[in-house]
Amino acid sequence: MAKSLADQLLNAGLVDKKKVKQAQHEKKKQAKQAQKGQAQQEDTQARLQREREEKAERDRQLNKERQEAEAAKANQAQLEQIISQGQLTVKGEVRFNFTDHRIKKIKHLYVKDSIQQQLASGKLAICALKDGYAVVPKDIAAKVAERDEAAVVFQADPQDNQPDEDDPYKDFQIPDDLMW
Repeated sequence: MAKSLADQLLNAGLVDKKKVKQAQHEKKKQAKQAQKGQAQQEDTQARLQREREEKAERDRQLNKERQEAEAAKANQAQLEQIISQGQLTVKGEVRFNFTDHRIKKIKHLYVKDSIQQQLASGKLAICALKDGYAVVPKDIAAKVAERDEAAVVFQADPQDNQPDEDDPYKDFQIPDDLMW
């Protein structure tokens, strides 16, 4: 069997055991550093790749949120445009009370007598605007409700005016001229 170069040099007397051991130690050290450097390079590449993927995911998420915000803003602008174009002038002497379910308070508008009757019968509805409320026809309120249900603040249901069959007071109708 062939001897290693270190054994051959040792037998020839060109080097001593101390130098052979030192050379072997250096060789192991270099191999270990090369392996460690390669591992560090792989770790660095993996870390960079992971950071790129995380950044791309964050960018996608931010872009999605930005698009949702823009869509909500455009939807709100459409609502305001539909309501403002379809609103009726309602200035009058009769106070019409309604409940704003968004803020859970009773609000009122001063309207004409004919508009009060149409609101009570469900032919007209009240929608919310930034600066207050607008009275709109039933079909426009339906368009508004398609885009945002909460924007329609009040719309009377004509079937609510019918008394129940088992109501003991169904024979006693409330007078039309009763105002509260």
